[in-house]
Amino acid sequence: MMKSPASAIRMPKGRWGTKAAVVVLSGALLIQPLAGWGTYVYADGSSGTVSNASINQLQKLSEEIITSGARLVKYQYATKRGSKTYKTLINVIEADLQNQYLKLDVMTGQNGKTAASQPVTKMTKDTGAVAGVNGDYWMMGSDRVPMGGSISNGVLITSPAELQGMYAFAVSKDGKPSIGQYRFEGSITASDGETFPLSGINKMKYDKEPGKVHSHTNAMYIYTSAWKGTKRPNDTTSTPTEVLVRDGVIEQISEMAPLPIDVPEDGYILRAHGKAAEFIRQHMQVGAPVQSDYRLVSQSSGQAVDPSSFQMMISGHTLLVENGKASAFTRDTSGISGSSVTARTAVGYSKDGRYAYIVTAESNSVSSGLTLKEFQQALLQVGAWKAVNLDGGGSTTMADRPLGETETKLTHETKEGGNNIRSVVNGLGVYTTAPKGQVKGMTLRGEKTLFIGQRATFSMKGYDEYYNPVVDFTGVDIKWSASDDKLKWDGDAFVANKSGKTQVVAASGGAKATEEVEIIGADQIAEMRIATSSAPLSEGSNIKLPVKITLQDGRNYTLPASSVKWEMSGFKGTVQEGSLHVDSVPEGTKIGYAIASYDGLRTMIPLTVGAEKLFEDFNAVNYPVSFSGLPSGTTTGKVAVEGSIGDRSANDKALKLAYDMTSGTGNKFAYAELNGSTGIELPSGTSGMKLDVYGDKSFNNLRMEIHDANKKIHYVNVQESINWEGWKTLEVNLSSENIAYPAKLKRLYLVNFADGQDERAPQGMIAIDNLRAQLPAGSSSILSNAAMDLTVNSKSAKINGETKSLDVAPMVLNSSTYVPVRVILDAFGGETKWDGASQRVTILRGDRFLEMNVNQKTFNQNGKRLTSDVAPVVRNNRTLVPLRLVSEQLGLTVKWEQKTKSITIR
Repeated sequence: MMKSPASAIRMPKGRWGTKAAVVVLSGALLIQPLAGWGTYVYADGSSGTVSNASINQLQKLSEEIITSGARLVKYQYATKRGSKTYKTLINVIEADLQNQYLKLDVMTGQNGKTAASQPVTKMTKDTGAVAGVNGDYWMMGSDRVPMGGSISNGVLITSPAELQGMYAFAVSKDGKPSIGQYRFEGSITASDGETFPLSGINKMKYDKEPGKVHSHTNAMYIYTSAWKGTKRPNDTTSTPTEVLVRDGVIEQISEMAPLPIDVPEDGYILRAHGKAAEFIRQHMQVGAPVQSDYRLVSQSSGQAVDPSSFQMMISGHTLLVENGKASAFTRDTSGISGSSVTARTAVGYSKDGRYAYIVTAESNSVSSGLTLKEFQQALLQVGAWKAVNLDGGGSTTMADRPLGETETKLTHETKEGGNNIRSVVNGLGVYTTAPKGQVKGMTLRGEKTLFIGQRATFSMKGYDEYYNPVVDFTGVDIKWSASDDKLKWDGDAFVANKSGKTQVVAASGGAKATEEVEIIGADQIAEMRIATSSAPLSEGSNIKLPVKITLQDGRNYTLPASSVKWEMSGFKGTVQEGSLHVDSVPEGTKIGYAIASYDGLRTMIPLTVGAEKLFEDFNAVNYPVSFSGLPSGTTTGKVAVEGSIGDRSANDKALKLAYDMTSGTGNKFAYAELNGSTGIELPSGTSGMKLDVYGDKSFNNLRMEIHDANKKIHYVNVQESINWEGWKTLEVNLSSENIAYPAKLKRLYLVNFADGQDERAPQGMIAIDNLRAQLPAGSSSILSNAAMDLTVNSKSAKINGETKSLDVAPMVLNSSTYVPVRVILDAFGGETKWDGASQRVTILRGDRFLEMNVNQKTFNQNGKRLTSDVAPVVRNNRTLVPLRLVSEQLGLTVKWEQKTKSITIR
């Protein structure tokens, strides 16, 4: 959709300057991250390499021009909660409202129609926006319509709801921003001159404030062609009378029944209930003229405002900033998680009205999120003179078009994580109307963080004098190279050879562009782990083995499959694209190990017989299932075992939980009770579970309740947010629950917390199937439960009371007892490997993995780097290990008797 030009003042010199590195081509600027910045931090506030930040102060990380008149600036904001410091990433789109080529507008639902939703990234691409964020609040489970007023290109799409304390951001036709409260005022005039008040345009059903009166009771609304679908709104509480009006003439009247048509482009539909429907019966007939008249009224001045005088308007919630100071909240914020730490979205403008600030605060794996009060302080430092809160939490989404690119991308990870981007009902878009200009510069695009063995491609992108993409590079000869041998060009892509920092270089003619790349080495890794808790040791099994790492500075990555080397112990298997195929298992083998290696750092996962056990598939349930809800009497629903759910057959049954939590207030719970008050038994030793869940994209929380042998109740979080539709396999870690067996799974249930309740659907249906227990190697009979007695300098030992001879006697060095590792493993089970070249001993026992190097105090425990006071030594060509350290790392206990110099291991 092409956007019309805004007012004509160019981007001011100096305001858009940067201290970032630049690449020059015919005077071009390529904006890159500021030197010394760029490493993000944990959401829990742990330290990273981001430059030291003052508490409650914005620290700029980077900036990049999006288009003429708009740039993206990234900040870090540090805040203290209690004794701990938390860090949040803030993203600001600064838009120059006086730039002749820049325009803000509302992105509405789908294809410009409300009562529909889609992700912000899709909205920006569909409308041609160069950047955008999510917009207004809306009621989950109701029509997908914004609660407030919205105007696009001077056309009123939705009118403000009759709710208290709701504010809207608007830009006038001459480019002046404002934030205020508005109410809708209008009337319909019949051919006999009688009038009836209009209550709004394109509104969902809701309860008015104050008084909580149903919005459509005795009311008349206009629905335009901007409304998607034939349900206007989706409201089963009453039956409407509808009137089709075209070119100012009544074409059709449907009494006590909605018209089964979409609203035509050249007309509108009046929807009336009660007294309004009676007015239609008395004063309207087919063929008669009818006139509609409406306006917005400013709540502060009382003056009427013609919607067409606005370029755009988008509504939000509470006022956040007023006259350069934090505002008192104009509306209760408990329903939008005001006091909780979460993702936030806002829009504001500068004191002189020249700049609009479109802001998101991230809440994800690298960013804490903010309370509303913390967000206010950040907005003040951004430069907001006035600002209003937009929808936040899981809805917070920003998209931007990187310099030289033709499409927008997700600016930052959402709260939902991964590629999960919530569909929203509208958004605030940034548009450019600049003509095609002269080529100004070029930039390189590609991965900036690589891993040894990874193959990476880069592309050169051009941009013109208005910072818009130059697409045609036909015939341009680009020569690719690297600044050193850390990267190797193979004719099509770069391959990472060594760790460290290097540069990708692209040259064309007399122009050159560079991109700094970091190749991660093992010395930067704090922990490497295989993100699968256990795996079955059976021929033909296929197991996905994603290898994840945490760096010393807090960054998290999943290693590319090409960067990981694998070694199998106890069985034969092959790994392709990160998936292990068990080729064969020797007869009698109870345990095997898949060992992953990256740049010398290793970790492993044990594979055991029966490591995953299906204990309920709901196809032959012989116990009762039932529904219960809290608050009692208001949360209703039904639980049944049924087939034909989603794409599954009628014979493939699952546990179905249908729920309705629209009534009542506070926290709400919908329970699927298993076997009455008894529950179903979990396999002994279960350390985790897998289950198939059919999601309804309600964003409710899924939990389970387990009762153990000690009468302790465990409330386990299965999924923080059901943010998908259809079937999906979930994995739950129970290892930290300390469950005493025998234990029973009593309930599976949904939670709709009061905090942020407006973000979650109160009605829906989920299903659960194929409950599998994960049994770790340590819970099986693979390992010996022995008792061992040793004496320093004695080659005689007792194992379970039986005397055994040792090749080497335990010895004391520097107050620590040392033994050959085989002494421990012969008694307690496990295996050891020796690498003479690296002087490294590797120990595998059940789910324990330990690597130590001779004369080095650092050691590797299941991929985690740790440090000890002692190190392995070599004596008489035998490698000896510290007894206490190794025993305890392998899950054993060591008792020392000073008088007799004896040691007991259990």
